[in-house]
Amino acid sequence: MAVVYKKADNIITSLGFSTAENFEAVVNGISGLSYHPEGTLGVPEAFYASIIDTSKIEEAFAQISKEGQLTRFEKLAILSVYKACSNIDIDLSSNTTLFVLSTTKGNVGLLEKQNENDFNNDALFLSHSAKVIAQFFGNNNNPITISNACISGVSAQIVAKRLLNTGKYKHAVVVGLDELTKFIISGFQSFKALSVDACKPFDANRIGLNLGEGVGTVILSVTEDESTLPKGTIVLENGAITNDANHISGPSRTGEGLFLALQNIMQGRKTEEIGFINAHGTATPYNDEMESIALTRAGLQSVPTNSLKSYFGHTLGAAGLIETIISSEAMLQNKLIKSLGYETCGVSMPLQIITQTTSTEVNKYIKMVSGFGGCNAAVMMKKIG
Repeated sequence: MAVVYKKADNIITSLGFSTAENFEAVVNGISGLSYHPEGTLGVPEAFYASIIDTSKIEEAFAQISKEGQLTRFEKLAILSVYKACSNIDIDLSSNTTLFVLSTTKGNVGLLEKQNENDFNNDALFLSHSAKVIAQFFGNNNNPITISNACISGVSAQIVAKRLLNTGKYKHAVVVGLDELTKFIISGFQSFKALSVDACKPFDANRIGLNLGEGVGTVILSVTEDESTLPKGTIVLENGAITNDANHISGPSRTGEGLFLALQNIMQGRKTEEIGFINAHGTATPYNDEMESIALTRAGLQSVPTNSLKSYFGHTLGAAGLIETIISSEAMLQNKLIKSLGYETCGVSMPLQIITQTTSTEVNKYIKMVSGFGGCNAAVMMKKIG
């Protein structure tokens, strides 16, 4: 049976331009969220968010390419893929290598430049961005684009696993990215969904989410013999995507879709096998409540659980990748990461929220996500050895 495993990864956020930098910050309880006054990115109201310094992006990208026709979005994606692949021997141009892009809005910032002479309408299409990224590395396969609200990053990994299992591809470059723009921030402000302070997932005093921008890249490969994988290899054991079609933006009050996804990936497995759960944990009243119900229905309420949103903000199409990478690193280092901002239980079904970063043996974990339109996804990751 084919086994899909992680070959390499990278994270770029306001906390750093590598997985190691980001993980070190998280372990030390450092958040990338900060206050941004009114007028930032043209947004009329102040907000809390994690934003990457554009000058640092330009400086880092200039070290790998002089290409001047790329957007900020495309440069970030390419930079992350380049860094992820820098120490592994994979031919990114091969027809057995597939590119998968996870994003909710892509180059949406270009909408604010429609009157400029060099505006390219094609650049607004997510498929166009995916091709630009793949072709930068000489890959002419038709890339896959996953845009399924907040579950995009986890869904992209599941789709990549399924395609690798067909035998057509040997490697999949899965990159997830969204950048913050006036359009995105204003949209969440119109929902009254943003917190005026740093978010507090699952806490009784939570009032909303924070947005963040970032990019995560995972290189997945496939083998027919798990015994050939070295100790410490991360395996994407299984995953599930569901949709309860509850509401255009509100989660199911019964956690139906997420419960079904969790039930699917737990088949034949015992609760005590799971070292921890990385929840979606947006810190909105409805999301956190729904997750507590779904986890309780699935019999997982006693498993240590955290959210990483108070470190990175909600990075939209990148969230499922960034949070999977951080959680995988935590598993490798046998760490339970503190859910920053949590003090008092604020959900009807109490969970075992991690309040201090500690060391303990971890061999498997679950990453779960939920999004607009009733979509949900979950993956189970395990460590070899």
